[in-house]
Amino acid sequence: DTTEEASEDPGGYDLRISVAVNGHVVSEPPFSTMYWTAAQQLAHMTVNGASLRTGDLYGSGTVSGAEDGERGSLLELTWNGRDTLELPTGKRTFLEDDDVVTLTAWAPGPHGTRVALGEVTGRVVPTA
Repeated sequence: DTTEEASEDPGGYDLRISVAVNGHVVSEPPFSTMYWTAAQQLAHMTVNGASLRTGDLYGSGTVSGAEDGERGSLLELTWNGRDTLELPTGKRTFLEDDDVVTLTAWAPGPHGTRVALGEVTGRVVPTA
């Protein structure tokens, strides 16, 4: 049987993601529990005729887990602003001007090593 369900290697990624606001980690969502694999996401995108070319990038969408510290967006972390998020720099329900958000990730490598996937940082700038 060649179906993905029958495969010993399901094709998922065990990425370890960390989300920080102003240098304070607010979430560590578990990418390994994503419902769709990358191959399934690709199939969903193209099944109705969307075209892709070598080098195109696509994303998974918000990565969220079941636990409080695994929610992948501030909307989820604060229950759409109902609850506040406690940071050393103050309380937040949503991002504010000059807030800095940093995403970092790594994956388990062979023999207990880590494969660093780098980080990306963005700052909320005031409107002009």
